[in-house]
Order: sequence, then C-alpha cells, then structure tokens
Amino acid sequence: MGADAYVVIEHLRGQVADISYVMLAAARELVQGSGGKVVAILLGHKAKDLSTDLSADEVLYVEHADLQDFIPDAYQAVLLPLIKQNQPRVVLLGNTTIGADIAGGLSVALDLPLVSSCRQLMSDGKFVCQICGGKILAEGNLPEPATLVTMTPGVHRSDDGKAAAPPHVTDVQPPALEALRTHLSKYIEPEAADVDISKEPVLISVGRGIQNKDNVELAEDLAKALGGVVTASRPVIDQSWLATSRLVGKSGKHVKPKLYLAIGISGAPEHVEAITDSETIIAINQDPAAPIFDLAKYGVEIDMFELIEVLTAKVKAARGA
Repeated sequence: MGADAYVVIEHLRGQVADISYVMLAAARELVQGSGGKVVAILLGHKAKDLSTDLSADEVLYVEHADLQDFIPDAYQAVLLPLIKQNQPRVVLLGNTTIGADIAGGLSVALDLPLVSSCRQLMSDGKFVCQICGGKILAEGNLPEPATLVTMTPGVHRSDDGKAAAPPHVTDVQPPALEALRTHLSKYIEPEAADVDISKEPVLISVGRGIQNKDNVELAEDLAKALGGVVTASRPVIDQSWLATSRLVGKSGKHVKPKLYLAIGISGAPEHVEAITDSETIIAINQDPAAPIFDLAKYGVEIDMFELIEVLTAKVKAARGA
C-alpha cells in the first residue's frame, strides 16, 4: 500500500461541492511528512474543467456519458479497479448522500475498514470523528495499511482545498459500464429559494430562543440594518416561522459568511457543523453553558430581547452617521 490520499470529488450540475474542497484540505494535512500525494478522482462527462481549482498533486479524470450524473453502480464500477490498482493509503468520500451511497459497498468489495463521520485528519495518522449525532468526538489511528473515510465539514476549511493554478490531469479509461443496474431517469430541480444563504456575507440566525413567529421580525429589522439575511436553526424551521431555504444545519445549508450572528441558538452539533467556515461568529444567549459559546469569537450572556432592539438602533444610528 502507498502513502497517497485519494479524494473522490463530488459535483452537481457543473459545480464542485464544498465538501470536496474540505476533503482535499484534510488529505493535504494527512500526507504532510509522509511523502504521499493528494490525488483527486473526478468522474464525469465533459467535466474535466471542474478540476481547475482542485488543490491536488494529480487529478485522475474518468470520462463517460454514464458519469454525467451520480449513479451509485457507475461510480462503484469505476472506483473499485482504480483503488485496487493504485492502492492508496486512504480514500476520502463525503459524509453525504453520495458518499454514503457508495462507501459501504466499496468497503465490503475491497475488504477495507471504513471510518465514518470524520471531521479531522492529522499528519500523524490520527483521526477525529463525531458519533451519537455529533455529541461525542472519538479519536483514533487510521487502520493500516489502508482505509476508507467519509468526511464532514469541521476543522478543515474548504478554501484550503482550492488551488490558484490548475493541477496535472491524467485521463483514465473507464471500465465497461453497459451492465449497470440503475440509470438516472431525470433530474428534478428544487424550487428556487428566495435567497442562497450559502453565499450571503452577513447572516442573522435565530433559534428556539426567539420564542414565537412574531419575534422573527426583530431579527429581520436587525438584518436589514446590517445588510444581512435572516436564517434559522431547525426548531424555527419546524414551526414554519421561516422557509426551509433559510435552514442552517446538517439537513439544511452549510454557510461561510463574514459575520454569523447567532441569536437564541444553543449550538447543537447538527447546527454547529454547518457554520464552522464562518469568518466571525457572535453569540447572544442567556444560558452561559450554551455550546455555541465554545465556537463563537464573541459572545454575550443576556436575554436576547434586552439587547436586539438596542443593537438594531445602534447599528442604524452608526450607519446613519
């Protein structure tokens, strides 16, 4: 087995998924000092241009019409011989619907162990993964001589997985894919959201502490003053106080704004994992033991209703000045 780290690149409708850059950053950390390479595996149809900003020493590109969209059978048929032939130290997949669809099958077919829900890889071969819904972090050594890993956003930043210059690309001939058991019938696009919160620079996010739907207006006023957008954690969305498109969390959107203001959000793992790429996190919560304070750069222990209107007025006054 070699010392290389292979990363299976996820992409959809002509865009590389953020988790792919997170995995590339994690792979780079892992191979430091080992002499191994970071190798990206890109499967697609007329998709070679997606390799342009991948931070990899090499990209193995597999071109085939049946790889235009994700089909589990097709991906597994391509990845199995590729991994067997090259024998990398580790293969990284996203801890996503795509990664979960193929990781188990690859693990069984290759007779390799699988480390799931991994949030950090270290140069000494250690990993940190989250279990019990993210409530517990477990540390261990990557099994020898090779292993599969599914990655979640966490310690590694997606920006660290992007390159300024295009990497070297090697074309790989695909195996025969005629005997696939499944085929994509059609791709159904979800309805367009009112705003893409993953691209907004300022987010004012509310949680259970907002108490009722009418109070969301307080957050809207503050967001308008700051030039931002209101988002929410799962309890607010479940009450239909905001549209699902505003959900920040494991089952919603991962965000990376310049400012993330968490108001009345306790900081459950499912929410926290989606905001770790934020440049600055500020928390307002009356519970001094709220986990959100462990992540926030700034925080204040106060009833949000004692602060939010005053803060909005101060922002408006400052901007008016």
